[in-house]
Amino acid sequence: MPSSCKDIRAALAQCLEYSDCVMVDRNKPADCLRSPLLETLPTRCQQLKKGYGECKRGMVDMRKRFRGNYPVALSVENEGGGGSRQLYGGGPALGGPPSGIKAEDEERK
Repeated sequence: MPSSCKDIRAALAQCLEYSDCVMVDRNKPADCLRSPLLETLPTRCQQLKKGYGECKRGMVDMRKRFRGNYPVALSVENEGGGGSRQLYGGGPALGGPPSGIKAEDEERK
């Protein structure tokens, strides 16, 4: 679980590295994430900062204690829709019978 935020952290660091706040104005990246300079960052960097904060907050959220944060690459919001989420047992939430059950086994029941 500690590594669940590393992808979004790396994306935020790269976004900050190439932003005008760091490249042109020569501010430190930590200073660019604070209030007066935060508004000068591109929208993508601001969104990554918000997403990183939510990811870190999710690490201590008791509701996500067992399942952990969703990986950034697999989240529904970033992919643009669809996809079936899985239940605890690994079976899809939507669909037919579990893959381990054959048609012959169902007829015997």
